[in-house]
Amino acid sequence: MYSKKIAIIVAGGTGQRMGSVIPKQFLDIQGKAILLHTIDQFTAAFSDIELVIVLPAAYIEEGKNLLQKNGYTQHIQLVEGGETRFQSVKNGLSKVTESSIVFVHDAVRCLLTPALVQRCYQQALEKGSAIPAVSATDSVRIVNGENNSVLDREQVMLIQTPQTFQSDILLDAFKQAYTALFTDEANVVEANGQKVYLVDGEFENIKITRPLDLAIAEHILAKRFS
Repeated sequence: MYSKKIAIIVAGGTGQRMGSVIPKQFLDIQGKAILLHTIDQFTAAFSDIELVIVLPAAYIEEGKNLLQKNGYTQHIQLVEGGETRFQSVKNGLSKVTESSIVFVHDAVRCLLTPALVQRCYQQALEKGSAIPAVSATDSVRIVNGENNSVLDREQVMLIQTPQTFQSDILLDAFKQAYTALFTDEANVVEANGQKVYLVDGEFENIKITRPLDLAIAEHILAKRFS
């Protein structure tokens, strides 16, 4: 029933925190745009996967040119993003027209591996969802005004993407009205009354947000390619 696979790759950033004049998904690492590295991991995991790339409206043409120049044209659709992540993902979901396993992934998490994609797919088939997570390694404190208190880090998990779902679960959840609590797809699905299930993430699956993250990603990819 869910043999079809669709990855919605959300690339809505504009590069402000990176201090870049172009969105960070278009920056190069090891001679290739971050967005292309990300696409490569999904296609390496499943040769039949379909991709929906969500980009800022002003960068749709640049996205098309990047994909065409590098031969990435098969099974890829481009969609304009919205003002929020929720709206951007919802726009991407408009391309899901039949029963599928749907991955929603941050374009700037280009260090994921095909093994993670495959692990998420298998669990979503079995349980309905797969939310990659890794354990917290730092101490964690909750701040409340001028007060703060420690949390047991053994009970804290750090959430990653691709957040993966059976399509009917995700499509139904995104019929809800947006709230500020919808910071990721797991929150949206949970608010719709569905339990979400974690799956082992990867510590190297970092989100490239700042210049330091870019340097770390360069180092990791250099090791992988060596």
